[in-house]
Amino acid sequence: MSFKLIATGLIMDEGSYLRDTWNQLDFFIVMASVVDMAFSSYDLAAVKIMRMLRVLRPLRMIAHNPELKMIINALLDSVGSIMNVLIVIAVVYLIFAIIGVNLFKGKFYYCSIDIFKIHTAQECEMNSG
Repeated sequence: MSFKLIATGLIMDEGSYLRDTWNQLDFFIVMASVVDMAFSSYDLAAVKIMRMLRVLRPLRMIAHNPELKMIINALLDSVGSIMNVLIVIAVVYLIFAIIGVNLFKGKFYYCSIDIFKIHTAQECEMNSG
């Protein structure tokens, strides 16, 4: 990372290191690890949070693998379209749920007194009392 940072520059030029989103992620993960190592002897809550950022270390592999980077970028670009499809599916489920409630309301009544002779709620109430 440091050689690439020196070769491309930090942030000023168009092709500099921190202009790329994947390099920003890589820089954040490395700096979090450096801060964690620097303050590892102290027992502070902020240092414990920095230790939790170790979970992000496998994401550095994405920044170094162009094919995987392309796949992740394609997935992130398609999130909006996927959300549109999920909204349409939710509306269809809502329509069928409303139809189902209207068609089956009161049809699934169950009486525990005598399930073979009593079929309606009024018969069950008359036999229970």
